[in-house]
Amino acid sequence: MIRGIRGATTVDRDQQDAIVEATLMLLKDMIEKNSIDPEETASVFISATEDISSVFPAKALRKIDGWEYVPVMCMREIPVKDALPYCIRVMVHVNTQKKQKDIQHIYHHEAVKLRPDLVGAQRKADS
Repeated sequence: MIRGIRGATTVDRDQQDAIVEATLMLLKDMIEKNSIDPEETASVFISATEDISSVFPAKALRKIDGWEYVPVMCMREIPVKDALPYCIRVMVHVNTQKKQKDIQHIYHHEAVKLRPDLVGAQRKADS
């Protein structure tokens, strides 16, 4: 079964190091909390809001050992009025036997506003 694992984070400015660092922290958390094996990963999609243009956030994935062959693609998030600024979203497509309810979607920084229902469930699971 291929499942999608969602994650999102924000940065406070369009600066390469900040973007790569925030994305790297998010990806590592997603990988750890869901026990994701790169050999079981079909692809990773990463989107960024239009105020992020100094670097491809996907650069962060290449900093993680074992992930060099996983297909990754960056794309522009659609510019919705009043959307969360400086936001990076991630979707990992992974082969897993986990049930949908057992997937831990991860939200960092201001991105917790995107899915407060899942963030609450995540905190309960971590307790």
